[in-house]
Amino acid sequence: MTSPPNTSHNQDKPSSLGRSGSIVAVMTLLSRVLGFIRDQVLAIVFGAGAITDVFLVAFKIPNFLRRLFAEGAFAQAFIPVFTEYRETKDQEALKNLAAHVVGTLSIVLLVITTLGVMLAPLIVMLFAPGFIDNKEQFELATHMLRITFPYLLFVSLVAYAGSILNTFGQFAIPSFTPVLLNICMISAALLFSPHFEQPIVALAWGVFAAGLLQLLLQLPFLQRLGLLPKPKWGWKHSGVRRILKLMAPAIVGSSVAQINLLLDTIIATFLVSGSLSWLYYSDRLMEFPLGLIGVTLGTIILPRLSREYANHSEQGYKNTITWALRINILIGLPSTVGLILLASPMISTLFEYGAFTANDTYLASFSLVAYCLGIPAFILIKIFAPAFFARQDTKTPVRIGIVALISNMAYNLMLVLPMVWLDFIAPHTGLALATTLSAVQQSWMLYRALKTRNLYQLDPSVRTLFFKTLPALIIMAIVLIVMNGGDWQAMNAASRATQLIGIIAAGAAAYALTLLLCGVRLKDFKSP
Repeated sequence: MTSPPNTSHNQDKPSSLGRSGSIVAVMTLLSRVLGFIRDQVLAIVFGAGAITDVFLVAFKIPNFLRRLFAEGAFAQAFIPVFTEYRETKDQEALKNLAAHVVGTLSIVLLVITTLGVMLAPLIVMLFAPGFIDNKEQFELATHMLRITFPYLLFVSLVAYAGSILNTFGQFAIPSFTPVLLNICMISAALLFSPHFEQPIVALAWGVFAAGLLQLLLQLPFLQRLGLLPKPKWGWKHSGVRRILKLMAPAIVGSSVAQINLLLDTIIATFLVSGSLSWLYYSDRLMEFPLGLIGVTLGTIILPRLSREYANHSEQGYKNTITWALRINILIGLPSTVGLILLASPMISTLFEYGAFTANDTYLASFSLVAYCLGIPAFILIKIFAPAFFARQDTKTPVRIGIVALISNMAYNLMLVLPMVWLDFIAPHTGLALATTLSAVQQSWMLYRALKTRNLYQLDPSVRTLFFKTLPALIIMAIVLIVMNGGDWQAMNAASRATQLIGIIAAGAAAYALTLLLCGVRLKDFKSP
């Protein structure tokens, strides 16, 4: 006798987007703060030079594949299908799907990881061709890539586990997991690097250890949900086939930004030594608000959008998108303005110690400004792409992603080559600006596709909020400009931090007060 569908979970009240967002934001904030400490340690211990560039390549390759397959295509294909099973089928069917997915995913990842370790020299040639003529850099990059590549296996399984937990409204543990990477890398740099013949190799082992620890952390929570079954090969399982079908185009559509960054890495290896490091440190600062806002929104709205679509709630689907757009305006825009106006002070305060020089601060600030111009667009992509993935439509984001990717290549050539020919002091800025232009183009095309198909049209409240926010942004900018004075290089670490915190606090206070005067209230951002 067939057991009836388990509908008990359908009666549960969905967790508030605001509450879920707060949990993810707090955990992400903790991770980002530790990430800054990690980057400070790397800057102080290793500086911004040829050796650091080598590690960044060895770390970026598996990290790129992680974002491409794990957090990108896999999560965006898996969550809608898993949510549909949870909403419409019984617990046994859900457990069966989980067993076949994890079994298939594990075997595929094991094959990819083995090939990655074996073919490390060829991969370095492909992703860092600028290292080929430097034997020391090339051999060191190959050695470290063989150590870091298994990170892809571990962290992809972490993404699988996190996707299940997110579907059940458990956001805390998946959001906390990245903290372990920062702890492991900090420990590797400070405690273990002196014991290596080439100290920076310790960082590669730190990455390896972090991936393993992240996976082990998730397993007890899956067991508690009863979703830690024995893995099974499931190539022919209907649910697995649907996920794979959605993944194929999503690999491109969900990761255009990552491909753009990788293209930047390839081109940067041909520029002056240190270019990769300057791009890395500026990207890390830009990723702070992007992680807090973009990643948080993307994490919590995909399960909600998938639920609304599975339950045929068109208005709930639209309300979720509108809520996310309002959050982008409230937090994303001031973050953009603040980072642009305080680019040099922030880099100086966080990284300019030890081997990281004032010249590194100066050059990294160029690319930080260029990246930050695209923060609102990067966040919009995190909102609009899940709107398609929740409907199990991966073809539309793919088409748009391909166009944006090709455009990014063109922007790179249009911006970087003239900068090199004109002997511009910071040609790597062109790479960051090209990434920003590509993101703006991609976000606009995604919105236009939603509007054309009558899936979503900009709610009037979003436009109203934008115009109410403009005066607050202007007042905040004036405060930041007026207060940003003094010789940052001449200050010690405590003075820099104190002054920077004071400037940021004054700017935030001016922004919040002006918002209140313009009639903006916190209740306006209550989740739908």
